[in-house]
Amino acid sequence: MEKGWNIKFKKAGKTLCTVYPRESYFTIMIVIRAKEKELVEAILPECTAELSDIYNQTREGNGQRWLMIDIEDKDALYRDVLRLIEIRRNDYIS
Repeated sequence: MEKGWNIKFKKAGKTLCTVYPRESYFTIMIVIRAKEKELVEAILPECTAELSDIYNQTREGNGQRWLMIDIEDKDALYRDVLRLIEIRRNDYIS
């Protein structure tokens, strides 16, 4: 990772995502845990090809995938990231 600032968004003491500001965009890191894997994989066919590629190319380790997603605009990829965050958020409520 590059040196610099990051912002962690949390719910109930657990990190939902970490945002890394860049020069003209930002990178979002979302950790998909084993218990969220099934939900994420269920929505992947509805998501952008870019997010599907990121998910499939990210190796799983200890039952987790650490997705690093570059966001430049409020486009379809942005909406997909919000869906992933919603899955993470709902997991903490139940």
